[in-house]
Amino acid sequence: MAPSSTHDGFCVLILVSTLVVTCAGSFYQDFDLTWGGNRAKIFNGGQLLSLSLDKDSGSGFQSNKDYLFGRIDMQLKLVAGNSAGTVTAYYVVYINLCQIQLYIHENVVFPFSAVQLSSQGPTHDEIDFEFLGNLSGDPYILHTNIFTQGKGNREQQFYLWFDPTRNFHTYSIIWKPQHVIFLVDNTPIRVFKNAESVGVPFPKNQPMRIYSSLWNADDWATRGGLVKTDWSKAPFTAYYRNFKATEFSSKSSISNSGAKWELNELDAYSRRRLRWVQKYFMIYNYCNDLKRFPQGLPAECRR
Repeated sequence: MAPSSTHDGFCVLILVSTLVVTCAGSFYQDFDLTWGGNRAKIFNGGQLLSLSLDKDSGSGFQSNKDYLFGRIDMQLKLVAGNSAGTVTAYYVVYINLCQIQLYIHENVVFPFSAVQLSSQGPTHDEIDFEFLGNLSGDPYILHTNIFTQGKGNREQQFYLWFDPTRNFHTYSIIWKPQHVIFLVDNTPIRVFKNAESVGVPFPKNQPMRIYSSLWNADDWATRGGLVKTDWSKAPFTAYYRNFKATEFSSKSSISNSGAKWELNELDAYSRRRLRWVQKYFMIYNYCNDLKRFPQGLPAECRR
């Protein structure tokens, strides 16, 4: 997944068995501010972007380029303090012309952050990375989900092992025909494998575009809508920097590239980190929710 390079950024071509393109550039070049007026801002020479939410409106942006398979990295610093009710979204989504969206969520003025691959319409695809807003002192909840051919309900939720409002942290999606991997600071937290062999659709045919939004979702975001947005704390602001997109061929064989996240499988260290996150920080897994699926768990959960 590689946006065009500019004088503000750089682009590196790496020739392995196939072409891998990695680009890191300027928010001015790579993204459009799509709504919210001056609540969405690009500054520091195109190297920093902020979204804000007040009582009148939230804000958002989208990439100028769409992608099909690769890795997307973005550093985010989430809304600090009482953020219940707000949603900061960073996601990948397909919308007719192909789009990728990332969301960030919080609890009170719930900034909802999500990393998401998605498409619109009855057969849309979507990959969500979301941070749910919180009351001051409560931890953020990182919410992930995957939609394939219009069907979602594949949620996993986690607490983070750090305060995501104090510093920037990197939230990444690896998207390959074999799997989707969610990462936080290069630590894998979730792997969704291609299960087409057992009849589960997989997002592999629709290019996507990157989106992010910060909006009010206090009807559901914090404790099921029990905690409302405290507008006396507005404006609520989230920050973005160091966007990077790496695109690689769906048929590439790049195991010699030295980039372990581009391999078809996680290495031993990465598998240990994945188990560590899921043991100590996972708070919900749809594959364990027997009450939700009384007729039987989804097919991918039974593999």
